[in-house]
Amino acid sequence: QVELVESGGGLVQAGGSLSLSCAASGSVFSINVMGWYRQAPGKEREMVATSTSGGSTNYADSVKGRFTISRANVKNTVLLQMNDLKPEDTANYLCSLWTPRDDRYYWGKGALVTVSS
Repeated sequence: QVELVESGGGLVQAGGSLSLSCAASGSVFSINVMGWYRQAPGKEREMVATSTSGGSTNYADSVKGRFTISRANVKNTVLLQMNDLKPEDTANYLCSLWTPRDDRYYWGKGALVTVSS
C-alpha cells in the first residue's frame, strides 16, 4: 500500500508565493510519476504539474512560468513552488502517484491553497 501526505499551503495575497510538499511512503515502485492536481469548489479536478522518476516535467498552461515542480533529495518526495499566485489558483491541491507496476493512481488528502485578491 502507498500513502501520500501533503504539507504546506495556506492563505496568501495575490502575487505572493507558497510551497507544497508531498511525501510518498509504503511500497513505492522506483519508476513512477508524481504530480499535483487541484480542485476548486464546483469545478473538475485538473492537472497542475507532473514529474517522472526519469526527470521529465509537465505543466498546465495556466501555471507555466509561475509554478515549479521538483523532486526533493528525500526519496519519493515531490515539491511544488508556486509564485505569482492568482485568486484563480485557489483550490484544494492533491498529490498523486502513478506507477506502471500498479497501473493506478494514489492520492493524498490535499492541501488547501487560498489566494486573496
